[in-house]
Amino acid sequence: MRVLHARRPVVAAGPGERVRTGGCLCGDVRYSVRGEPFHVGRCHCADCRKESGSTYTIYGQWPPEAFEWRGEYATYEGRSFCPRCGSRLFDVYDDGVEIRLGSLDEAPFELRPEAEVWIKRREPWLHEVEGAAQHRESR
Repeated sequence: MRVLHARRPVVAAGPGERVRTGGCLCGDVRYSVRGEPFHVGRCHCADCRKESGSTYTIYGQWPPEAFEWRGEYATYEGRSFCPRCGSRLFDVYDDGVEIRLGSLDEAPFELRPEAEVWIKRREPWLHEVEGAAQHRESR
């Protein structure tokens, strides 16, 4: 586990560009993403089930330059969370950031999954997202 500190300068949103904000339960970690995600999905894999404590995770992916944060967060196996309250927040990669959409401030968040992955693990009582591509494992 490693702890990182905010180090990205805040970049103002362009005209008409949407900014979504979110953070952890205790408020120690806050973030924002500018613009629209390049992918939104729902994952039923074993790792996402365990990390979320639920039957799936809903996520959105943005380019790294659209993402800013403040506060300290811890990371385990690429999955970042607040070290104080444990809220799962995001994964940061070289080519993008994956936000756990349940950590956004506003709900509903008006983002619909375009794909579902690891549907072989989807609970039988849970319906597929209408219009979303269905992948037995990863896409």
